[in-house]
Amino acid sequence: MLQAALGQRVNHIILTMDIRIQCFKYVGAGLATISLAGAGTGVGIVFAAYLTAYSKNPSMEKALLKYALLGFALTEAIGLLGLMVAFLILFS
Repeated sequence: MLQAALGQRVNHIILTMDIRIQCFKYVGAGLATISLAGAGTGVGIVFAAYLTAYSKNPSMEKALLKYALLGFALTEAIGLLGLMVAFLILFS
């Protein structure tokens, strides 16, 4: 009798821990996706700076475009890194 009650208690504790772990995984993945908002803001800032620089000096269009695309790629890489972390949290 005591062993059956103890077994039920252990099963309840294990189930409760599984639910808590899932909840914390969802919270962690949600926090990791905040970086996507930062990446979107960063891309907007990069291209706003590109347009400002191009309007001030149109003769440097090629060089400015290269810098803008490099800034876009680096900013987007940070966003993808945050998305990868979110997926790793959810599916591991």
